[in-house]
Amino acid sequence: MKNSRFAIKNSGISALTGIVFALAAACGPGDGKNNPGTTMALEVETALPVFEKITEWDEYSGRFEASNRVEVRARVSGFLEKVNFTDGEPVKKGQVLFVIDQRPFKIALDQAKANYAQALATLKTARENYGRVRSLQETGAVSAEEYDRREQALAHAEASAQLAQAQVDQAALDLEFTRVKAPISGLVSRHKVNEGNLIDGGSANSTLLTTIVATSPIHFYFTGSESDYLKYVRLAKAGKRGEARSEDLPVYIKLSDENEFLHEARLDFVDNEIDGHSGTIENRAILPNEDHLLEPGMFGKARLIGSDEHDAIMIPDNIIGTNQSLRYVYALGENDKVVSKNITLGPLHSNGLRIVKDGLSPKDKLITNNLQKIRPGMIVSANETNILPGKTDLAATK
Repeated sequence: MKNSRFAIKNSGISALTGIVFALAAACGPGDGKNNPGTTMALEVETALPVFEKITEWDEYSGRFEASNRVEVRARVSGFLEKVNFTDGEPVKKGQVLFVIDQRPFKIALDQAKANYAQALATLKTARENYGRVRSLQETGAVSAEEYDRREQALAHAEASAQLAQAQVDQAALDLEFTRVKAPISGLVSRHKVNEGNLIDGGSANSTLLTTIVATSPIHFYFTGSESDYLKYVRLAKAGKRGEARSEDLPVYIKLSDENEFLHEARLDFVDNEIDGHSGTIENRAILPNEDHLLEPGMFGKARLIGSDEHDAIMIPDNIIGTNQSLRYVYALGENDKVVSKNITLGPLHSNGLRIVKDGLSPKDKLITNNLQKIRPGMIVSANETNILPGKTDLAATK
């Protein structure tokens, strides 16, 4: 019974094997792509990298600062009598912002004027006395001692008059300082002290009353590394880039909610030394800000010219693979086999494509889709596409 079972089983296997060989013979030879009896090659899209002349741009992060900022403090002490502005409004240079109680200062001015009048009267008397002894001294009718005394009295009276005049000027100036004026035009902050409070003035510890910032134009500060500084200097010396300190190079800025660099500025300042702690150097760009969109303290990114015009190979970021510290792309090799190419990356260009410094040629056919399904050595079926400059997307050739 066991032998008969094995015989039936073996005869069934033999029959199945025969059927398989018969089907294979009926299908005949094929190329592997159109043969339904074999595994179909994976379809992928390929594209040549973008190869054109470009100018590279470097990007830096920074913040906006007011082109002018003033802390408004009183120059005399006293009781704050009046706040003469609305918090947050634009103010003009010379506009009265605060008024300090003027009564003590008016009294001081009146006293100074009275002292000055007394000094003038004393001076008049001294001049008359000196005039008399001077005429007598020529005839010898007055002693030398008396002549010297009258002369000294005149000099003392003249000095006293000058001092009294200075005291009048000082009292008048103090009275003027009771009207605290805006030193610049700009946007005023809120008032820090309410009416009726006693404030200090005229010293380093004077009471802060408010602040004013000028934001048109506005400054944008950012820092670059020592290596960047050296690169720019060498490019300028070779005539491939303008001199940063003298040629007002263009700078383009984008805000945190923007996708493009919409705001044009000019580089107007490069610091005179590299910071020994951070190894960076400070730069400043200036832009008009006529619509007052930009405010001090805002964050932004700056882009400026980082190279001369040169040929470059560029590819989309989304086709670049990572293997630890290596970057690679898949390309189509001989006999439609997938090959892996290690590449050295540069910065992202303004057209949205990544610059490739090394590892690719303009004729390499890059695989742009199904990247998770392919491996080096795999045979694929390729359809040609184009990489569109100005976008990171890929579009099939029509």
